[in-house]
Amino acid sequence: MIIKTTKFKDLKIISAPIYKDNRGHFREIFKKFFFKNKKFIFTCVSSSKKNVLRGMHLQTKFPQGKYLSVLKGEIFDVVVDLRKKSKTFCRYFSIKLSDKNGTSLYIPPGFAHGFVGLKKENIISYQCTNYRSKKYETGIKWNDNDININWPLKNPILSNKDKKNISYQDFLKKYE
Repeated sequence: MIIKTTKFKDLKIISAPIYKDNRGHFREIFKKFFFKNKKFIFTCVSSSKKNVLRGMHLQTKFPQGKYLSVLKGEIFDVVVDLRKKSKTFCRYFSIKLSDKNGTSLYIPPGFAHGFVGLKKENIISYQCTNYRSKKYETGIKWNDNDININWPLKNPILSNKDKKNISYQDFLKKYE
């Protein structure tokens, strides 16, 4: 496994080789060795169809670090740095993650996170450093003009909850 740093403090790209033969393939997804100072306390899996956009989600208290891997399919993954003292505050990072490229992403606490499914079926595994706290979760609009994410589609499929996400400016006012 290879860990690559980004210009965003503590945001890491993890690449692992995929071993293929006539039976299928094998890929290592996670090694605790590379995350000695992180405590992942639960794992969940989501499934999304093509053009489903989930995000941009975050918890204002009890923030979560996430280790994200695509088990099947491909996603366009985006994080927005909302750590007020960060040099990259309010900037976003995007990357394609897939079962074919063997790339995972570690997202530190304090980032909003979202993705859009690019294949017919997309299965994503998350390891998290904190439990979900429904009381403290919020979301920022996927197409917020202040953040200006360059998504690979114009009309995603959104959940009713994500349709109600707030603007970045409203987020700042509410959580200052």
